Amino acid sequence: MNTPPRRSLSDLKSSGRFDRPAVREAYELTRLRFELAETVRLRRGELGWSQSELGRRAGMPQSSVARFEHGGTQPTLPTLERLAEALGLVLRVRMEDPEARDHGLSRV
Repeated sequence: MNTPPRRSLSDLKSSGRFDRPAVREAYELTRLRFELAETVRLRRGELGWSQSELGRRAGMPQSSVARFEHGGTQPTLPTLERLAEALGLVLRVRMEDPEARDHGLSRV
């Protein structure tokens, strides 16, 4: 079975598929997980680390890192904190007005 190549959020947004209502609706349901996973994948790549290395530094198995990066889990705040710390990032959680998000305004 051939698996299609993994596409980034940028690839999806620039494709015509993202303009389809069903695709956009499905994305919005999983947007946060997708964006978190992409952030972790990109940062891990910048550092030149394998999933195993990130797992070792975050105190979690490689399989957990893989599931997270593929959107297969609903991470807890402690998991996100461990990943952020291991990657040298700061975890910030905020709630936004959906209208304000489109205009760059947020509430902490």
